[in-house]
Amino acid sequence: MASLSDKLTSRMDFSAFSKAKDLQKRLLFTLFALIVFRLGTYIPFPGINPSFLTEFFSENSGGLLGMFNAFTGGALSRMSILALNIMPYISASIIVQLAASVIPSLMALKKEGESGMRKINQYTRYLTVLITVVQAFFMAKALESAGAVIMPSYGMFELSTVVSLLGGTMFVVWLGEQITARGVGNGASLIIMTGIVAGIPGALARILEENKTGAMSTMTLLLLLAMTFAIIYIVVFVEMAQRRIPVQYPKRQMGNRMMQGANSHLPLKINPTGVMPPIFASAILAIPVAIVQFTSKTNTSDWLANLAVLLTPGQWLYIGLFAFLIMFFTFFYTGIQSNPAETAENLKKQGGFIAGIRPGKNTAEYLDYVITRLTLLGAVYLTLLCILPEFLIATWGVPFFLGGTTLLIVVSVIMDTMTQIQSHMIAHQYEGLIKKARLKGRL
Repeated sequence: MASLSDKLTSRMDFSAFSKAKDLQKRLLFTLFALIVFRLGTYIPFPGINPSFLTEFFSENSGGLLGMFNAFTGGALSRMSILALNIMPYISASIIVQLAASVIPSLMALKKEGESGMRKINQYTRYLTVLITVVQAFFMAKALESAGAVIMPSYGMFELSTVVSLLGGTMFVVWLGEQITARGVGNGASLIIMTGIVAGIPGALARILEENKTGAMSTMTLLLLLAMTFAIIYIVVFVEMAQRRIPVQYPKRQMGNRMMQGANSHLPLKINPTGVMPPIFASAILAIPVAIVQFTSKTNTSDWLANLAVLLTPGQWLYIGLFAFLIMFFTFFYTGIQSNPAETAENLKKQGGFIAGIRPGKNTAEYLDYVITRLTLLGAVYLTLLCILPEFLIATWGVPFFLGGTTLLIVVSVIMDTMTQIQSHMIAHQYEGLIKKARLKGRL
């Protein structure tokens, strides 16, 4: 059974887009903000020697550095002021959300509604500043160890790097919030997607060049393209899939009128978390990996060097930790978003019930059972989608831009943005219908 929104969307007159002035303003603002972000990725922070930067990054573009460069849209390879992108903010959000499920004071703030969420967002920004300062300091140290990348005559490089990257990161955080409030779509997700999409043409060009020179066979190229389209199809299919639980509403007496019973459904998505678990897992895993790899370069211990190798993308230890974090954050994020007891209580207050299930506690237990099974299915889907391409990247040397994580982010963000555009179109059609009804009433 199609929902009301599905019916409205199927009958939507997209020619009315020219009349939806508010939606046009939001789309233009989103486009302008993303252009500003892309321009910012070309502004280098002071003290960098451009003549040695390209050589340095070409020698160290694999592994973790290449993964970060993919998420930043090449800002890291250019040592831009936006080199850290929005990743420190995402790491801070993870830590605050984990703390909010353990610390009583933060749990109380979550229950206060909008005012409490503003306070939590403020704590998240403070933590973002701290994480950015630490990451920028380690980046400055790593660049200093590289030697020729830094201009010899430039002093106070560590301080200027920390200040530049902190200003760039907080600007991206502010820009993402402005996109969410005044544009279309989730600002943070759109910024990450923009960075990934910006690197896809270059990745495709490298693959075609490898095929032209004979480094990659034509059969491998066709298989890679088929795998890419298959991943896109699977992502679209699963993200649109729903488990619809039928809900019945009995006849009700309202004043002097007898309201007829109705049948509805409770839609539950297979993957309600979207792209957040892979992003969270990448952000959290990057911290220990960066520390180990940085320590292994300044320490001569063999076990640190071996651990640094095992924690590079494509190695079994990295893949195992990445899979575990994706599974963990899928269940954790679902637990934050869904509350079976509250849903069951709302159904009971509205007089609705699930056929064969008693209202109240039994309904909550049934919903928890269904959500747990769907979450397990979604966690396995996300893990396989993000892990299997890692083996192909390690085996064939495919660029990170064509991995499962990046394709999942791009497709999911596009679908979410299109859904919001459709919601604005539906709201615009509702406004038009209301105005017509008022006009007819006056006549």
